[in-house]
Amino acid sequence: MFALPEPGRSHRLQYQFTAHLRDPDHCPAPAGIEDRRMGIYRDLVFCNVEMFLSANFPVIRTLYDEAAWNALTRDFLREHQCHTPLFPEFGREFLRYVEARQQRGTDDPPFLLELAHYEWAELALSLDENDITEIQHNPAGDLLTGVPVVSPLACVLGYRYPVQLIGPDFRPDEAPAQPTLLLLVRGRDDEVRFHEIDALSAMLIEHLQENTRLSGLECLDALLAERGDADSAALREAGKAVLIQLKAYEAILGTISA
Repeated sequence: MFALPEPGRSHRLQYQFTAHLRDPDHCPAPAGIEDRRMGIYRDLVFCNVEMFLSANFPVIRTLYDEAAWNALTRDFLREHQCHTPLFPEFGREFLRYVEARQQRGTDDPPFLLELAHYEWAELALSLDENDITEIQHNPAGDLLTGVPVVSPLACVLGYRYPVQLIGPDFRPDEAPAQPTLLLLVRGRDDEVRFHEIDALSAMLIEHLQENTRLSGLECLDALLAERGDADSAALREAGKAVLIQLKAYEAILGTISA
């Protein structure tokens, strides 16, 4: 078996230096470095991590006082091993960290992981490089007779907790009986918006995302038949209204010919 060489002095210094920056209370700084100089690096690293976390997860930040938030930031810096150095992926790293905390059984709020995902999803979509102007579609096309074109900047999210309502004054201890379904869309103005939707809307969007040949009405009828609701005129009319609403939300861009 190939054996890695023993790390040299410079490597050991680097590991000791970075370990101290991550956990200054338990990992001593390399010998011979003035503490004032080390303090500059300690503050720089911690403040930058805290700044990114606060910016990427503003709702979660409001749930903690300063001492508790700084403790969480320090724990993230000390305990989590990032998979990438890229700043745009910083939110995903914190999401992985919160998930690991949940698996360890920490005393975090029961909704914290879902709230972190909710905030991360908004960030991820804001950075998505898809360009809807390059997608072939007729923005004025008939949604019932044409094939609806779903925006690649639209997705359905499902949560046990009503994450869009959580804040300092609302911290649910238990998940409600009904899940929360949200439609996340980045529109032509590049603004990211959330819309609360029902189960029919969520299923219709998912069917439309997989559809390449059926008209909007045919896709709706196929969904109702799958649900056993093919004879429900009221649901069919509701589904037609959902198509129009999805177009208004810019989740549907327009149509192509069937």
